[in-house]
Amino acid sequence: MADELKRRLVHASGSGLVALYLLANYLELPLSWVRFQALMVVLATGTLVLEFIRLRIGLDWRLYDVLTREYEQDNPAGYCLYMTSMAIVVVIFDPHVALPAMLMLSLGDPISGALSDDRLRQIKSPKVLATMFVVSTVIALPFLYDRPVAAVAAAVGATIADGVTLSVRTYIIDDNLTIPIYAAVLAWVALEFVPA
Repeated sequence: MADELKRRLVHASGSGLVALYLLANYLELPLSWVRFQALMVVLATGTLVLEFIRLRIGLDWRLYDVLTREYEQDNPAGYCLYMTSMAIVVVIFDPHVALPAMLMLSLGDPISGALSDDRLRQIKSPKVLATMFVVSTVIALPFLYDRPVAAVAAAVGATIADGVTLSVRTYIIDDNLTIPIYAAVLAWVALEFVPA
């Protein structure tokens, strides 16, 4: 239980990246969107390198025992997929789409996870799905207040990614990879194709 709480806190700490960008923007510090994109690419690349070393060469830090789950011992760990998906949405989408997608992963996922029973299910319980949808909508609305349909679309994407387990052969697709991508793609689709 203590390790699970640590994982959730580390998960939530990713919201600090969004806060960093917003604070720098508010204070007119020199962290432009392009620089933030570069920062995210550097961080994601760093996690990919660490995962390559851990899986191929062997890196046995105690931190990995605490912050990774048993099924991640021989597969890419959640933290790497987390940073990769965040970097993808930051590189592809504008801030008003990418930032809430990042927060849906960093805040929505651990809240949803706290309500789950940790059993692997094809579809999570209605209570968990509803919570993820509400939390994600609340996260998205400040960024997409002028287009609430896009906020709802983003929340639907995050809820599907969080609540429906996908697998390719025997490999389960981690929602750390899919939540921001689904949320950002559906928000973008709504912005582009649903009349204002």
